[in-house]
Amino acid sequence: MSDAPAPEEKLSYRLISGSDNREFCERISNALAEGYVLHGSPAATFNGTSVIVAQAVVLPAAIASADAAVAYAVDDLESAGEDLDFDGEGHA
Repeated sequence: MSDAPAPEEKLSYRLISGSDNREFCERISNALAEGYVLHGSPAATFNGTSVIVAQAVVLPAAIASADAAVAYAVDDLESAGEDLDFDGEGHA
C-alpha cells in the first residue's frame, strides 16, 4: 500500500503571467502540451522595468461543459418565453 499523494486534478482554467521572455513561452508551450488551449488574446503591460504578459488557457472539456450549460440555459429561457415580457431595455 502506497502513501503517495493523489495526483492533482488539472484546473479547468489557468492564467499564466510573467516577464515576456523564453521562460514564459516555455510555460505556455508546456500548458499546450498538457492539453490546454489558448483562451482569448494575450495581455501585456509595462511595469516600468520590463514587459509583463499574461495568457489564459483552458481545458477543452471546460469549454464544452460551459457551452452545454449555456445551451441548456437558452433552452430553458426559450421554453419559458411565453411567460416573460421583454421591455427592450434588458429587463424581463
